[in-house]
Amino acid sequence: MEQTTEKLEEKYIEQAKKLGRDCEILPGGVEELARKLQNSAKKGIPLKIKLGMDPSRPDLHLGHTVVMRKIREFQKLGHTLQLLVGGATAMIGDPSGKSDTRPALTKEQVDENAKTYFEQISKVITVNSENVYNNADWLHKLNLPDMLSLCSKVTVAQIMTRDDFNARYKAGTPIAIHEFFYPLLQAYDSVVLDCDIELGGTDQRFNTLLGRDMQLAYGKKEPQIVMLLPLLEGTDGVKKMSKSFPEHCIGICDKPSDMYGKLMSIPDELIVRYFSLLTDLSNEEIEEIKKSLTTTNPRDLKMRLGHLITEMYCGKDEADKAEAEFVNVVQNKGVPSDIPEIHLTENKALSEIVLENKLVESKGELKRLIAQGGVKINDEKCSDINYTFDTEKLPLVLKVGKRKFLKISK
Repeated sequence: MEQTTEKLEEKYIEQAKKLGRDCEILPGGVEELARKLQNSAKKGIPLKIKLGMDPSRPDLHLGHTVVMRKIREFQKLGHTLQLLVGGATAMIGDPSGKSDTRPALTKEQVDENAKTYFEQISKVITVNSENVYNNADWLHKLNLPDMLSLCSKVTVAQIMTRDDFNARYKAGTPIAIHEFFYPLLQAYDSVVLDCDIELGGTDQRFNTLLGRDMQLAYGKKEPQIVMLLPLLEGTDGVKKMSKSFPEHCIGICDKPSDMYGKLMSIPDELIVRYFSLLTDLSNEEIEEIKKSLTTTNPRDLKMRLGHLITEMYCGKDEADKAEAEFVNVVQNKGVPSDIPEIHLTENKALSEIVLENKLVESKGELKRLIAQGGVKINDEKCSDINYTFDTEKLPLVLKVGKRKFLKISK
């Protein structure tokens, strides 16, 4: 790779420092990012910023927005988004961080999931059709000689340095050959798009750096640098935010009251992290929040956070209403004034009612909530998964979790 010896100007170093907040920049750190920014300005050519998203699930959550918000910072500086939908790679399934083979999606599943992405993504970043790419457009056209040439650019030793592959191999857990193709094809996307910077979560370290190696193998003199962002913990403060754990996940299309309430439930130690990764507050404001943790009730900081993020995705009026409802329901132990109501004509099981009314996503989630004391009937804890509502004892108010209510009447 050819390295320019041109002296870096201070303004690009400062710009790189701001863009690099919360990021790991590979290789070369802030200085290499500053060099990219300076070269872009001198040539008058915007940087191409790649963000790959496999449509394995149709719903986006706040964890996804961490990297999307970084894209927005680049967009504000005039740089170009390359939003890559993994129409082909999603049919393989990203094995990153997986302890076994991930189920592949059909083309129909990929297409259906992708439809819902753009409306949600537009809540965070500006997306125009000319900036959206689908790797099925080129990967599905590769013939056998193309694939053999691509495979020749990477060694088995390189692939096996991936932590998840290495761990599975040592544990004797099967690794299907097709899984090796996921990082290979994702890396080839960087060649096709000729991108300058690729963003991803820290679990994408191997895949994104392989994209840089692949660009070099195909002759790109100034390959992409990689910016890795933290994986946001869910509201339990432990597991990575994921739709696999809906009780700890905050969707960007959640109801305002649910979004606000979930944000109020995060552990105190995540307050600064959420402010830093999910809001537009400056470094100075973040530092003030850190300092205030010793003198301010964490609840008040969470209320500020909850209102700020809910307003961001739902608007100020909805954020105001969500805050008022939280104060009434949680702090004052009240019941929402507009809870939904159903009518029973015959006795019915608790599990049927909560699933039919989407108060939980699975019977397993209901079991966990009951075990945690999170299911109440007329404010009395319910400990029986087989509880049945008797029409002779209605009306009753069912509470599931901290924020979901249902009035059950005859």
